Order: sequence, then C-alpha cells, then structure tokens
Amino acid sequence: MVRAGRSTYFIDIREARDGARFLSISESRIDGDDKRQRATVRVFGDSVEPFRLAVNEAAGNIAH
Repeated sequence: MVRAGRSTYFIDIREARDGARFLSISESRIDGDDKRQRATVRVFGDSVEPFRLAVNEAAGNIAH
C-alpha cells in the first residue's frame, strides 16, 4: 500500500478463476465531492515483465 495525498495505491498478486496469477494495481481516491473512487489495472502473464520495465523507465525519467 502506498499513500499519496488523497489517493491510496494497492499493489497485489491475485488469482483468476482459471488459476492464472496476475498483478493488480488499484487506486482508491477521494474526489472533490468527498466520494471514494476506485480504478484497477490488471496485468497478466507475459505482460508483467514489459510492464515492470516500462514503469521503471518512466519513473526513472521523473526522478531526473
């Protein structure tokens, strides 16, 4: 879990009904009307490593 202002991010490993494991990244945030909003990205199988590399590259460009 990562807290960032009005948002909280959850990073988990989940299992689909067919037994396939996947990366789940969820954002829970409070909008301007103090209502909770939630969005989730699911990354399956062979896409996990390219996804990780892309996130690392993008994050590295923010830090510089």
